[in-house]
Amino acid sequence: MDLYSWIKALHVMSIIAWMAGLFYLPRLFVYHAAAAAGSEKAETFKIMERRLMVAIMRPAMGASWIFGLWVAYLGDAFTQGWFHAKLLLVVLMTAFHEYLGSCLKKFAADRNDKSERFYRIINEVPTVLMIGIVILVIVRPF
Repeated sequence: MDLYSWIKALHVMSIIAWMAGLFYLPRLFVYHAAAAAGSEKAETFKIMERRLMVAIMRPAMGASWIFGLWVAYLGDAFTQGWFHAKLLLVVLMTAFHEYLGSCLKKFAADRNDKSERFYRIINEVPTVLMIGIVILVIVRPF
């Protein structure tokens, strides 16, 4: 069996799970921002958001980093320009993930200070980063 292929497969699976969470959590925040604080609906969103972050997003992000760096090591990517650019975008994706975590904490404490529109706009951030990452990995323009 080819270790590289197995690690790459695990990397892709963890990315898919992480990206699903990065797309879904801001969408939950859109609806949560519209719900009255303390309402049954708002409390349900708190549970959904926390479970998404703790059970899916954090483990998937960690696995993406571990398997991604492992694949990069096995594939000798650390010397290639496209990989450096990809790594920068993944760092930005991780920063976005952490920002969503801070938003989650505000919602959990009923202290959200952002509008539904704000969350609709930032919902596009992972899409833009993903487009750049996929182009860098597949096309390898430099």
